[in-house]
Amino acid sequence: MANTAPQSVGFKPGLSLFDSVTIVAGSMIGSGIFIVSADISRQVGSPAALLLVWLVSGLMTIAGALAYGELAAMMPEAGGQYIYLREAYGGLWAFLFGWTLLLVIQTGTIAAVAVAFARFGGVIWPVFGSNLWFGAYGIGLSGERAGAIAVIVILTAVNLRGLSLGKLLQNSFTTAKILSLIFIIALAVVIAPNRTAIHANFGSAGAFFGSGSISIASLGVFGAAMVGGLFSADAWASVTFAAAEVRNPKRDLPLALAFGTGVVILLYLLTNVAYLFELSAAGTAGATNVFARGIAHATSDRVAAAAMEMVWGGTGAAITAILVMISTFGCANGLILTGARVIYAMARDRVFFESAGELSVANVPAVALVMQGAWAALLTLTGTYSELLDYVIFAQLLFYVLTVAAVFTLRRSRPDVPRPYRAWGYPVIPALYIVSAGALMIDLLIQKPRFTWPGLLIVLSGVPVYYWTARRQSAD
Repeated sequence: MANTAPQSVGFKPGLSLFDSVTIVAGSMIGSGIFIVSADISRQVGSPAALLLVWLVSGLMTIAGALAYGELAAMMPEAGGQYIYLREAYGGLWAFLFGWTLLLVIQTGTIAAVAVAFARFGGVIWPVFGSNLWFGAYGIGLSGERAGAIAVIVILTAVNLRGLSLGKLLQNSFTTAKILSLIFIIALAVVIAPNRTAIHANFGSAGAFFGSGSISIASLGVFGAAMVGGLFSADAWASVTFAAAEVRNPKRDLPLALAFGTGVVILLYLLTNVAYLFELSAAGTAGATNVFARGIAHATSDRVAAAAMEMVWGGTGAAITAILVMISTFGCANGLILTGARVIYAMARDRVFFESAGELSVANVPAVALVMQGAWAALLTLTGTYSELLDYVIFAQLLFYVLTVAAVFTLRRSRPDVPRPYRAWGYPVIPALYIVSAGALMIDLLIQKPRFTWPGLLIVLSGVPVYYWTARRQSAD
């Protein structure tokens, strides 16, 4: 069994249940909910299938969160998921998770949401343009990327000041973004619904369910479409990375995971209903007006902006830009705050730079924060962060499956360890998650092989690094 000594002696618990919930919800809600419904609609076609993709993705997310709650309450240490994998499977699998998280998952997501902030900010401030100021072959600096780097630098600096300032920012922006989604839902569903869109999407069974027949091929397309829903709801496990700083982790971590994911999934479903109350699901490619383009062919996939434009015209685009900027700024803060704790845990295990395992006078892993911010900023310059995120979709699912399976593994290998919370629905719900996520992984290998295999290569690139650090460690 790997070393199980506490790794987070210097951390000071400062996160309440509310703080923990805002980390879960705030890390989940980024730019995806405002955009990915367009791609989902193009793949599945009907309003019913669009909502079903979000529902199934949401149920999978909640099922995973319920299982993680047992591990989080059992091992409330800095690093969270990294620790669970280490204790269940040994150091190699834990390192591969941390390596992929640092290389692409966390930093690539930080880069992507920071660029989304600047891109939507360009609607208000044209200086955030996407044309390169200097560089070539898509690599270089532009106004958009400069704005993204500024966001990363500001939020990293905020979190270097200490947990109190970081959580204040997180609480404020998560509250604001939840209210933003409620605003979209209320406006589209209650205050100003579009009767034409409602009739087009819900007027008959044929309109709602579509005319497609169920087949193996259609199920494969449905599974591939779920990628957008799953990763719009991703990063819910980030709160486990900061478990050592939760005041009452044995109670609050399971509650935060369950309540945070539940609230976000409900909001996501209602937001898609709001889109369907303003726009037709299928639409027509190349149409000249917003309604005719529909959800599937919204300009630049900006579905929320198209829905708001149906209500307010051109002003709707500016309003949506502000909402997305609020959402992405808060999302980036949650990712920056929590991600550095995994780097810290790796360093404490002596499989990463030792300086990253030290806490500053502000009781934060300062070196880890700076390393994470520097790499995320570098990814913005390459312009490849979004492609890298596509590559790790399969890898991320793999780590989720392994972690949920750790509930079973650790119940067998460590039955006497206190479990303040036991996974709800065990063994059925965790097993269903493993089966459904496994089926989705197989589907992605078939449907999107050019993304899944490179994702595995990114994970496997950490194997030689791990054994090199292990040899260095044994030589000391």
